[in-house]
Amino acid sequence: MFFKAGVLSFALLLASRVLGLVRESAQAAAFGASGLGDVAVLMLSLPDWLAGVLSSGALAYVLLPHWARETPAQQDATQKWVQRRLLWLAAALALLLWLAQGSLAAWLLPGVAPQLRNAALVWSALALPAALLAGLWGTRLQHECDFVGLYSANLVVNAVVIAALLLLAREGGAQGVPQGVSNLLGASLLAAMLLRLAWQGWRLHRARMPKRAPVAASGPALVAAVDEPAAHLPPTLPKPVGLPGWHSWLWAALAAGLPLTLPFVARSLASAAGAGTLAVFNYAWKLVELPLVLAIQLVAALAFPAIARAHAQAATPEVPDGLHSPAMAQAVRSSLALAWTLACAAAAALVVGAPALASLLFGWGRMQSGALAQVAAWGATGAWGLLPQALAAVALTVLATLGRLRLAVWAYALALAVLLLAGAAGLHQGRALMGLLNILFCGVALAAWWGLGPVARQCLPVRAMLVPLAVLLALACAAQWWAAAMGDLGRAALVRDFGRNQAFMLVCSAWSAILVIVASWFGAPQLREALRS
Repeated sequence: MFFKAGVLSFALLLASRVLGLVRESAQAAAFGASGLGDVAVLMLSLPDWLAGVLSSGALAYVLLPHWARETPAQQDATQKWVQRRLLWLAAALALLLWLAQGSLAAWLLPGVAPQLRNAALVWSALALPAALLAGLWGTRLQHECDFVGLYSANLVVNAVVIAALLLLAREGGAQGVPQGVSNLLGASLLAAMLLRLAWQGWRLHRARMPKRAPVAASGPALVAAVDEPAAHLPPTLPKPVGLPGWHSWLWAALAAGLPLTLPFVARSLASAAGAGTLAVFNYAWKLVELPLVLAIQLVAALAFPAIARAHAQAATPEVPDGLHSPAMAQAVRSSLALAWTLACAAAAALVVGAPALASLLFGWGRMQSGALAQVAAWGATGAWGLLPQALAAVALTVLATLGRLRLAVWAYALALAVLLLAGAAGLHQGRALMGLLNILFCGVALAAWWGLGPVARQCLPVRAMLVPLAVLLALACAAQWWAAAMGDLGRAALVRDFGRNQAFMLVCSAWSAILVIVASWFGAPQLREALRS
């Protein structure tokens, strides 16, 4: 079920995320931990974050089931209807960003000079319409099963931005005129967004071509196209029939956007500690985000069809959730065993090798050694949050299958409120914010599993969870002893100072992850069942 599925998707997603890491490395090399680095991080991430919160996840939740019931021409009509409204929303938000740039920038980048942080909001406003439209077109590519077009679109954006960052790093980066540097970076972002749209538009045209049957004219008789039922829809379309109302869009947007909002808000809170801290927090979170997306969330996505099929087969009027079904229980156990094991393996790799990984990824160019040490320390702290996020990812998959996402939305909303209150109370230190995020993720995971009821909690593969956790804790203790014994020799170092100790740490990091997986393989039958299915 998991091992054979999604190989192409995983390869393309891996390439996209790796190139994204290269982009972060180029940012660190060009700006280091500076005010310009903070501006670059916000400018390059804000449009896509807004698109992810407002459209991308909600579109997938709402449009994919709706398009499955429509003909190709009806799908085109629905897409155009949604597209017009997205563009109006993008224009309104862009105008809001432009008019309120001073106050918004002061909240998002409190540690940066006003003239710099305002430029980030201006260029983000210009790029926002293209970002929202890319979310819609990406959802259509997902519906068309064009995973090459879906995942390679971000490769286009990252390639253009990396080229601009390398140019800035070579020609002075943070030492150049700040306003000119930010404008060059903003122009490259806008060009990258437009190129991504061009790529997605070409892939959509290519994906839809086989679905159009050729029209043969022979006198009055015409051979109808495949999508004839909707061929005569008027140019100005009313709301497509059967499309959910605003409340469905709202809950879908909240369910998809709130998990993205927690680290984004924590990053802005860290910025209040001074210029450069937003960039440091961002780089530390990237150490956690890569295994989160490539392992945990991918496992949950691949488990979705199996859990949905088992639920459809087992649900009855008397037991509508179908959780008593052996097939569904097995699907939940297998997905959780795999997600939990990968989370423990990734956490072990980060706890053991965070200094070496941070050095290799971000210790380039103008990155300062002190800031690099903070990246490693904050990333090692954030690694523990992978465990509750693995629990939450599988629980959210089951909740989505059962149609109970509101509970998860309220849990994330409460977590966001707690985070904002902590920021208002003066919590701005990056490591403390990472620790608070871990606690909040634990709360969300507990709420999600509690909401599934006692039957779902019986699906927890206790042995498959205890074995990798025990190995992880042992490795964490060993890493603490090693750090105390090595002192400064075991800390993060710039690439030019990368030595045998850092190389040895990298090897230990890789072997730590392998040790967790091997121990789980021999100690937990649920993991073997998940990988063999």
